[in-house]
Amino acid sequence: MKAGGEIAKQATDEINNAATNPDLKAALEAGKKTSEQWRKRVDEALKESGGHAEPGNRIVESLYDVSKSVIKKYDNDYSRDLAIIETGQLALHYWIAAFGTMDAYAKRAGLTQTSKNMEMCRKEAEKADEKHTDIALAIIESQN
Repeated sequence: MKAGGEIAKQATDEINNAATNPDLKAALEAGKKTSEQWRKRVDEALKESGGHAEPGNRIVESLYDVSKSVIKKYDNDYSRDLAIIETGQLALHYWIAAFGTMDAYAKRAGLTQTSKNMEMCRKEAEKADEKHTDIALAIIESQN
């Protein structure tokens, strides 16, 4: 999860620069701030559990690769913004699953603070996912 957070940090600016919809850009910027908190909470979890970060995260790396290809593939703002949202939601679903799993494991292990932090991260990811859906629907409706 720590490696995934670092990859996501790298990807955020590039993706935000490619987005054109103002609401999407704002959501991406808010997501950047939220992901900073996630990285801090993952660091705290590693400390509480006595664990260590594994190198790399092939899932998040693959999602980043897809995002980069989407940015290059679409030459119109409408399609590119919707594709950015789609790939962003794929990443958010990964984080929802990862944080949910870590919350369950932490609860079972008695790691109270880690459990609380992972639950908070999961809820934030779910809220961001809902926001992305709302933005996508607004973009689609604006074309009708």
